[in-house]
Amino acid sequence: MAENTEIISSKVKQYSKVQDFVALGKLRLASLVVFSAALGYLIALPSIAHFDWVSFGALVIGGFLVTAASNAFNQVWERNLDVKMDRTKDRPVAAGRLSAKEAVLFAVFSGVLGEVMLFMLNPLSGALGLLAMVMYVLLYTPLKTVSPIAVFVGAFPGSIPPMLGYIAVTGEFGWFPGVLFLTQFFWQFPHFWAIAWNIHDDYLKAGFRLLPSKGGRTKGSAFQIFIYSAALIPIGILPCIQLTPEMEPMCSSYAVFVLIPLGLMKTIPAMRLYQTLNKKYAKQLMFASFIYLPVAQLAYYFFKL
Repeated sequence: MAENTEIISSKVKQYSKVQDFVALGKLRLASLVVFSAALGYLIALPSIAHFDWVSFGALVIGGFLVTAASNAFNQVWERNLDVKMDRTKDRPVAAGRLSAKEAVLFAVFSGVLGEVMLFMLNPLSGALGLLAMVMYVLLYTPLKTVSPIAVFVGAFPGSIPPMLGYIAVTGEFGWFPGVLFLTQFFWQFPHFWAIAWNIHDDYLKAGFRLLPSKGGRTKGSAFQIFIYSAALIPIGILPCIQLTPEMEPMCSSYAVFVLIPLGLMKTIPAMRLYQTLNKKYAKQLMFASFIYLPVAQLAYYFFKL
């Protein structure tokens, strides 16, 4: 009986350990990143007949592993800050369920394996994945306690996934992967500032400065949130516009009927936040942001030319 109990207890501990490694890699966040890269890949395909399971699998698995590695390195770096915040104090490294050594080994293994898979696609895809990881871990992470510019710096690695997915097919830069990068770049500012507005007090416990104004929840911060939200309306429809005779649109103008309402769905709560500084509008903006990006990218795909 005692032996059976020990076996059960051992299996429970092993299962809990697996759960902790999943939490270390931030499964949900990594899945969102991979979704964005996968859409970039699908948009780049001339037709579905050109779809290749091997290259698509390398992109998805490689992208997932590199993202998980970045998240793990981040949690090791911030473990002494995570314990100060309610939303992060139960993270596996901060809570002591995983040691820093275990987390680093996980990050190195995931990062190396992920990069090998991305480089198998083409050198440019591998280089972009490496650049995203390095910028996220070595620039964005330490800057979070220094200056609000951290959000600007972090927007660069955060915008790489759809461009990387596109380049996984083409192997080269161009207007289309560039505009996918640009759209996701501008999307990130109101998205992360809305999150920072909602949990500003928790961030202060760890010394994080992520709202654009050093004063925190001010008119200045709200105004910048509104400006970036409104800017996403014209930027979001750029892929549907022929800017020059040589630059053909990526998708049909029909996509505009999806993209403009999506942009308004972000801009209206941002405007109300500026008018009232009420936290509920930051929450509305945050949820609108979660909807905007996948739906916009799906629109680019379904209406692509």
